[in-house]
Amino acid sequence: MSIITNPVVVSVVVLSALCLLKFNILLALIIAAIVGGLLGGMPLAVVKGPFAWIPGMATEGEGVVDVLIGGMGGNSSTALAYILLGVFAVGLARSGLGTILSKKLSRSLGKSKALMVYTIAVVGCLSQNLIPIHIAYMPILIPPLLGLMNEMKLDRRAMALALTFSVKAPYIVIPAGFGLIFQGIVADNVNANGLNVTVGDVTSVNWIGGLAMLIGLVVMATYFMSKPREYEDKPVLGGEEIDDQEVTMNRQSWAALVGAIITAITSIATESLPLSALFGLLAMLILGGIKFSELDDVVNGGLGMMGFIAFVMLVAAGYGAVLKATGAVESLVQASASAMQGNKGVAALVMLLIGLLITMGIGSSFSTIPIIATIFVPLGLELGLSPKSIILLVSLAGALGDAGSPASDSTLGPTSALNADGQHDHIWDTCVPTFVAYNIPLIIGGVIGTMILG
Repeated sequence: MSIITNPVVVSVVVLSALCLLKFNILLALIIAAIVGGLLGGMPLAVVKGPFAWIPGMATEGEGVVDVLIGGMGGNSSTALAYILLGVFAVGLARSGLGTILSKKLSRSLGKSKALMVYTIAVVGCLSQNLIPIHIAYMPILIPPLLGLMNEMKLDRRAMALALTFSVKAPYIVIPAGFGLIFQGIVADNVNANGLNVTVGDVTSVNWIGGLAMLIGLVVMATYFMSKPREYEDKPVLGGEEIDDQEVTMNRQSWAALVGAIITAITSIATESLPLSALFGLLAMLILGGIKFSELDDVVNGGLGMMGFIAFVMLVAAGYGAVLKATGAVESLVQASASAMQGNKGVAALVMLLIGLLITMGIGSSFSTIPIIATIFVPLGLELGLSPKSIILLVSLAGALGDAGSPASDSTLGPTSALNADGQHDHIWDTCVPTFVAYNIPLIIGGVIGTMILG
């Protein structure tokens, strides 16, 4: 099977093309899964009786639809976490804590585009490592700032880059919160395939990926900020103005702050995002940050905020299960192996491109690691790569494609916040800029890092 006709490659191309044409993401994932499954030799569905003659069907085994639905459970914990984090985020928004923080930030930032973009990038990093609410901070903090961005004529593509950076770079580099989970997954899967490494070993090389992303952020954000972009002043959900005298902490705000601290502590102690969000939510409820009579509205608001993202993640997991069931990932690596020719630099480039294709389809760095580690570790050892080079390639191959994938929370989150007034396109204003800004530097950094580490 050639690389061009490999089901994974064709399926990801179909998915990307449909999304670039602004086709619905959920339907694009399902269609791409069907294309990949059929090309991989899987039947569309299992039928019985007089319908067995229909082309593309089978009378036994599992069809594409069966595997797609069955595989959705692979992201069930993540989906539940996002929904609960959405509810937690709405609770924070109702407490006024997010608006107060946004107002104080707007006063401190003045009219500097660069200061705003880079401050949000730094503050957002706390959502991964200190208070691990992931993308849930975006629809709390960003909508109240859209008016100021419009006044600055700030191109929101620059802010999209900052937001995606804030949820990707920290977990690649820092072993705390989401970073500890990600780096633990890398270490566990590398060890399961023949090496003996620690999370410390992962941390010691992953700074290369963080540096590559930082360079991409600075270069692309500077380019977008250099040209003013006009936006209309439209109503913004969650962006209500507040008077100066209201920028003070009250009982609800303090309750929300305690809830955020409890969420952080629970996340570090249990490494469970659903449990962390639940405990933080209950703390706000008990302390009066959320009125019991408003609880249903808060839950419904959380579902509205994160429900679509959670369902996209579920379908993305099913899509990944279909690609794995075809066996096309292994054949893709085998077809690419001949191009490596024993050259470490070429091998690194090919392996990273494979990771890009896989993660673009699955949309999750965390879910990609177990797939690529199974193949990359033995392949890296055969090519004579050092353990640190293998760790770097597995980490970056997993991270590649997460930025730029239409089904990734790293792109869905920024769009949900920046499109609060309906003026930010998911594909062209978030996915395409983040793809260029981060995937290209990560590939270059991965190749250079592999050559240095040996």
